Amino acid sequence: MRLRYRCPGCRTTSNLHDPGCAFEGTDRHHIEKAYTDLLGPLSARAYPDEDALREDVSDRWSGLHAAVFGRLRSDQRVVEEDGTIRLLPPAEYKDRVSRPTFEPLQTIYEKGSVSGAHDHSVFAMVAFYEMVGLSWAETRENTIEWLRESGTWARGGFDESSPEELVDSKRHVYEQGYGWKQAATEAKAVIDRRVSATEP
Repeated sequence: MRLRYRCPGCRTTSNLHDPGCAFEGTDRHHIEKAYTDLLGPLSARAYPDEDALREDVSDRWSGLHAAVFGRLRSDQRVVEEDGTIRLLPPAEYKDRVSRPTFEPLQTIYEKGSVSGAHDHSVFAMVAFYEMVGLSWAETRENTIEWLRESGTWARGGFDESSPEELVDSKRHVYEQGYGWKQAATEAKAVIDRRVSATEP
């Protein structure tokens, strides 16, 4: 499990922001500092609301702090439950993000891949797990488990001899930090067509 300090706007982990990103020109140091300003207090205790957290932030609360807080919440690193805001411990976070709950990844995860969508589906799953901060070992384990449990591997259509070999062939996707959205959208379109064609 790892936490990379991604730009809260375009998600880059370098000083090269996407065109039009609200934080283009913001140095990595300032982004990382905003994360640590929030993660320090959150790792020590839960808060009743955002205002209480703001009071404990060492620097003056800025738009960058607000954006980082929003990113931590949308990535499910920070949750609001039972009237408190808290940072999820690594094991709980890993369990929570192991099952994608939004489209188009949810369809891929739940229905599995079909012939014609395998490359994009596996690409999307590996890229998703990298994005949410799982280590390569965790990404590999989750993707292999998905291949088996979703029925994807049993459907066939792979050049590789095992799910392990298939996932290992996608390690470059993990290491390069490729996005998952385009691959997932294309895979879901194929899966939806094939699944709807076989349903009564």
